[in-house]
Amino acid sequence: MIAALYVKTDGVYFGLDHVDPWDEQRDARQYAGPYPVLAHPPCQRWGKMWAGQPLWIKRTGERKIKGDDGGCFKAALAAVHKWGGVIEHPRDSYAWPHFNLNKPPRGGGWIAADFFGGWTCEVEQGRYGHYARKPTWLYAIGVNLPDLEWGESKPSFPQWAIEKHGIEYCKRAGELAFQGGGKDSAPRISTPKPFRNLLISIAQSASERKAA
Repeated sequence: MIAALYVKTDGVYFGLDHVDPWDEQRDARQYAGPYPVLAHPPCQRWGKMWAGQPLWIKRTGERKIKGDDGGCFKAALAAVHKWGGVIEHPRDSYAWPHFNLNKPPRGGGWIAADFFGGWTCEVEQGRYGHYARKPTWLYAIGVNLPDLEWGESKPSFPQWAIEKHGIEYCKRAGELAFQGGGKDSAPRISTPKPFRNLLISIAQSASERKAA
């Protein structure tokens, strides 16, 4: 059994016999064990546009505060340190330098993340079923560290987008620009089932290590 923290209500972690899902309503910051943890803490205030959408800032002058996630990432770190498990966040997350975690190499491979026994790596979700490359950073502690599908891929775009906008526009817009968006961000932020299964297996290995 594992606990999946900060997950979408009725998303890919629901309905699994071996997963205890914690969505926004349950408030994963309150998780107190006893299972190993798989955590997807909110990333909006840790990404490149942590301050908010540029047009919104221009119209209102309102800027968000970097790292202002209500303590979610801090709580996720505390949970994996206590129970073992893995945290997932986008590449270049500002949470890594904020919490003094080493940035992983883009070519892949696990490296030591801190002085507490944590490890970190970069892997593309596109190698596990996502429509875009979606490079992702993992932080893991107290688990087995598997070999993953390492390396950087070349971007790919829908043929209709290339024909309509041209390849240079597509490169500037990025792969995530052509599915979802607006009020429908599900295609961009969703976790592919093969990647979900990988993260579950990493978290489950914390129990195997304790048993051993």
